Amino acid sequence: MSLPATTFDPTTRVAEVRASIAAAERAANRSEGSVQLVAVSKNHDETRIRPVLEAGQRLFGENRVQEAEGKWPALRQDFPDVVLHLIGPLQTNKVKHAVATFDVIESVDREKLARALATELSRVGKHMAVLVQINTGEEPQKAGVLPQDADAFIRLCREELGLDVQGLMCIPPANEEPSLHFALLGKIAMRNNLSLLSMGMSGDFETAIAFGATHVRVGTAIFGERPKANAA
Repeated sequence: MSLPATTFDPTTRVAEVRASIAAAERAANRSEGSVQLVAVSKNHDETRIRPVLEAGQRLFGENRVQEAEGKWPALRQDFPDVVLHLIGPLQTNKVKHAVATFDVIESVDREKLARALATELSRVGKHMAVLVQINTGEEPQKAGVLPQDADAFIRLCREELGLDVQGLMCIPPANEEPSLHFALLGKIAMRNNLSLLSMGMSGDFETAIAFGATHVRVGTAIFGERPKANAA
């Protein structure tokens, strides 16, 4: 989905994305409200995010721990019901900060990280749902568990480490048909009895919904083009 380059109007943009999600739910014979919108606010500051909050959006996704730490505490004072997902790579040395800042981590992708998360969650006594990121395209430059290793990794996270793995996340290769990757993610989730599928972004979320997405990560269609990221 793409919107014309117009004056930033978050109420209109959020409403149009939600309408597109609802239409995709109907087209896929899914119940209304079965798909949650994750508004991806990475690289956007409070002046862009606050109007989206005022338009009623409460679920947001951020890529960097340090960036989220800098802008969300103040916003949460005014909007305490915000739910914040970490959708970007997580370094083990930032696990403590991630656990303190986020409500859900979607990018669990390796054993060292999973163990660090389990240790920190136990230390602070916090419950947190996590998603395992699958590298469905087996791209060497991209984070994520390889599909053939997914079952064993999910079992490790659940049974040995006690993590609350509720679903999977993927980012399909830019030059491939996304439906193939969405279908693969759905198969892995089904055989592991996982209910959440975070897949689909601004350009392909309708397709993701047709293949069972429960969460779609939409940034550009809501916020417009992202400004250049600051070093973090």
